[in-house]
Amino acid sequence: MGRTKMFGLVAVCGLLAGCLGQTQSGDQARNADAKEITLTIVANSAVGGKNARGANWLQNWVIPKFTELQKAKGVTATIKFEQNGAGDEDFKTKVALDLKTGGGGDIIEIDGIWLGELAQAGQIKPLGDVVGNTDWDGWDQIPKAVQGLGEFDGKRYGVPMGTDGRVLFFNKNLFAQAGLPADWQPKSWQDVLDAGAKLKALPGVTPIQLNAGSAMGEATTMQGVLPALAGAGRPIYENGKWQGDSAQLKDVLGLYQKVYGDGLGDPVLQQEAKGRDRSFQLFGENKIGILLESDYFWRSVVEPKNGVAKMADRDTAVGWALVPAKQAKAGVGGQDFVSMSGGGVRVINPNTQYPRQAWEFMQFLNSAEAVKESLAGTAQLTQRQDVNDEVLKGDPMLTFIAEKVLPITRYRPGLADYPKVSAALQQATADVVAGKSPDEVATAYRAALVKAVGEANVG
Repeated sequence: MGRTKMFGLVAVCGLLAGCLGQTQSGDQARNADAKEITLTIVANSAVGGKNARGANWLQNWVIPKFTELQKAKGVTATIKFEQNGAGDEDFKTKVALDLKTGGGGDIIEIDGIWLGELAQAGQIKPLGDVVGNTDWDGWDQIPKAVQGLGEFDGKRYGVPMGTDGRVLFFNKNLFAQAGLPADWQPKSWQDVLDAGAKLKALPGVTPIQLNAGSAMGEATTMQGVLPALAGAGRPIYENGKWQGDSAQLKDVLGLYQKVYGDGLGDPVLQQEAKGRDRSFQLFGENKIGILLESDYFWRSVVEPKNGVAKMADRDTAVGWALVPAKQAKAGVGGQDFVSMSGGGVRVINPNTQYPRQAWEFMQFLNSAEAVKESLAGTAQLTQRQDVNDEVLKGDPMLTFIAEKVLPITRYRPGLADYPKVSAALQQATADVVAGKSPDEVATAYRAALVKAVGEANVG
């Protein structure tokens, strides 16, 4: 999915008194002293199938460990695991329907992009409204920016799971040939374009891969438009409005014009059905100089042993740098550098019969011990800084993401209209790559946006 793998969408359902829909939400102390509980864990994962690592973790470690901890407290907990392997959208539909009808699980693990949509529909509620006191020492280990993955309209709805971060990857072999430094860190868009101009002198090399067009799909939005918008100083959605044909959007379209109009990017590659995969191969073949991607690129694409575009010399040939704002202090929040991230979030069903126990289980799932165990020995970014400090210490790139990127990152707005907005942004970049002017494209984008979300929702 081009971002950090989730363990699957997990739901925990209290069945002591039957259907969740038979209870009334709002009683935060309901069944707080129960000595016998049954929790069902429903995950979009299956042992030997989809998200198998997460399924193994739940079945073989989480269930017995949590049951043991409860027994030590004098609570008999029966934990069941119901396995699934549905497509993400199908599972999202199931989760939404369950919540809408007052059923579903006690703890539900969702893609962060769904959070706002479920919140706006009233199907999930702020964590404190459901469980009461949400004090937890784990919050101190989750960077504030990462906590934003579980927040909507300024309220906390859940606990983030693993996340990722986007940077500029660059090919040190090509940089050396072009006379560029191995420790390259651009401080503005112009610095990136200047590096691209030097790389352009190398035969057979595409200087910059900035995802564009509809064929790239969401990769265009997440690895192109949204980081650039953050660098221009304005997120795609704020104060209840989607960004229209603003000065910042025109700045971003202008950046695309410079990349593709000046021959720094390959416009044909953006139109290919497998263009993103092709760009990975070309980078590994020393034919692309700079590429904006998530840490997925490092750990799963050019990874020397098991990557989809293996680079035997990855550790010496691949460099990385923070994505600069348009210029110093021009990014969102006055930042010099920006990023975008994805990831999952655990939320608690407002209809749970056991709000206090559900919160206890939530804390356990996100404890340092559990998070470390979920990795099964792999090096991957987690939501917890203490775990990252330990499991990533041998990987300089992922350590860089944890220490430098996560504190400054942003997330997509998890709203029902987002996919339509994303599609309009993809088309806008395609139009610029095809040679249309930023002003012309911005006007057409606004018209498409108004048609998709309504005039009142465009700012």
